[in-house]
Amino acid sequence: MGCLFALFAGVFPRLALFIIWLVRPRLVDAAFEGWIWPLLGLIFFPFATLIYVVLYTPGVGLVGWEWFWVIFAGLLDLTHLVASAYARSRQARGAGAPGAY
Repeated sequence: MGCLFALFAGVFPRLALFIIWLVRPRLVDAAFEGWIWPLLGLIFFPFATLIYVVLYTPGVGLVGWEWFWVIFAGLLDLTHLVASAYARSRQARGAGAPGAY
């Protein structure tokens, strides 16, 4: 069941983080103080926020290689945002239209 959720989270990180927030709110509450940071993470950096919540250890935080995975997930989120913005701008210029070269 855990492997199935991991595959699901890799494809739909926003939905996976939302499910964790609904099913196990203590995980999110332990990782963040308040609700604004997880909400902003859900909107802008869902994969990094999901990894942060999963790897966070109460009382200890993140140590060592855990930070590497959060930063790597943040870079993946940032790459996705930049690629989406580039595709939207290209489509707005008409370069994305069929037959346009």
